[in-house]
Amino acid sequence: MSVRTASNDQRGSDQFQMMVVRRQDRALDDAIANDHIAIHFQPQIALATGRVVGVEALARWEGVASADHLFERARRSGLIERLSRFAQRKALRIAGRWEPPLSDLRLSINLVPEDLGREGYDDWLLHEIDLAGFPPDRLTIEITETSLLADRALAALRLTRLRDAGIQIAVDDFGTGYASMDYLTSLPLDALKIDRGLVVDLVAGKRDRIVVRAMIGLARELDLKVVAEGVETPEQLAILAECGCDYYQGFLGAGPLDEQQLADFVTAA
Repeated sequence: MSVRTASNDQRGSDQFQMMVVRRQDRALDDAIANDHIAIHFQPQIALATGRVVGVEALARWEGVASADHLFERARRSGLIERLSRFAQRKALRIAGRWEPPLSDLRLSINLVPEDLGREGYDDWLLHEIDLAGFPPDRLTIEITETSLLADRALAALRLTRLRDAGIQIAVDDFGTGYASMDYLTSLPLDALKIDRGLVVDLVAGKRDRIVVRAMIGLARELDLKVVAEGVETPEQLAILAECGCDYYQGFLGAGPLDEQQLADFVTAA
């Protein structure tokens, strides 16, 4: 008779707990397993030229309002890491087969805290990029403050390895977290994404304009590109252009689009 070790007991307990939480949201579990989660792409547009230069990949599931709602549901059900890797893999494989007019676009994918916290994630992502045939130097991974709180040094190490492979690193929702400024000196970064919460009051809020202008100026000093999220009006866009912002995304340009809609949009832009 074999002797069970503590690690075997823990592994068995973890597997049992995962079975329990997955049963709590069988519909989402089945949607991931049966490829019923779609990937849409929101254009990122250069302010200077109006040209679409990249897209952010966003998971979509019928009946769920947004990617944020979908991932929150997955988090409550213990499916967050599974959904994240599914979305990353699917986005890479779709983009890996793009032909003109989409073949020159950059692709941005979002990471969750569980990704960077998982041993071997960097190996997994590099392998998926290779399988998809997508050029690493056209990929950006977007991280948030919550992706790094558990072990900042380990996250930085994994991000550095990915960046060494040609992948760019962007801080998403910049300006909302208490540790955001620390990212600028401790992580290998290429871009900042200004949170939509700062953009929404740009026109009426003098303080918001001062903050955004200062953030863009700081990014310039650090040789980082800036993407503004949630741009919905020409007035917001004009202020961002005056401040020196590089790129924007939001409903003023286009919302999340499926692959055909994206091709039509890029062709018409």
